[in-house]
Amino acid sequence: MNVLLLGPPGAGKGTQAKRLEETYGLVQLATGDMLRAEVADGSSLGVKAKAIMEAGSLVPDDLIIEMISDRMARPDCATGVLFDGFPRTVAQAEALEKMLRAKEQRIDLVIEMKVVDESLVERIVGRFTCPDCGAAYHDRFNQTKKEGVCDVCGGTEFHRRADDNAETMGKRLSAYHKQTQPLLPFYDERGVLRSVDGMAAIDDVTRQIQAVMDAAQAGHF
Repeated sequence: MNVLLLGPPGAGKGTQAKRLEETYGLVQLATGDMLRAEVADGSSLGVKAKAIMEAGSLVPDDLIIEMISDRMARPDCATGVLFDGFPRTVAQAEALEKMLRAKEQRIDLVIEMKVVDESLVERIVGRFTCPDCGAAYHDRFNQTKKEGVCDVCGGTEFHRRADDNAETMGKRLSAYHKQTQPLLPFYDERGVLRSVDGMAAIDDVTRQIQAVMDAAQAGHF
């Protein structure tokens, strides 16, 4: 089963994607990580991408599609993949659809994580992580039990993303609504779109997504 998680930045797609990957045996295709790996490996695709990025340009969609196609040809993708970071636009979705059709595949399920912009900004601004173990915290919603000490590993150094501020989040949300949100009607027309409450607690969101996944696998879609 090929699955796509949709939702604005900060909706929790990364957390849920990791859980889906572990529970359903899907291979997460994070295009940003894949590009960096291709460049590091010095593959022919990586060489092309590196030259484009060094020139200050965006890697074209056809190169991304080629990279995804090559990755999906590997045996570990036989049970399905989880698309992460692509597609972001209808044009990219159409190109991906064409490539998948050539493989006699498609995106089987699109899960929208519905959130409220105002609450999302509040959720994002103030979050921080422990760089040693990756544990996530928040100034208001999820503080460490002991101030300045990680609950998981006892670390005392924390990291905050530079773009976790209200101004940057406003710009990222605006870009999402303009460029990516049109994917919702695109996939709804194909009968593969389902929505969950992305504002619920993390474990509740996971249960909602798993219910949708299980129904799709059982053919009760």
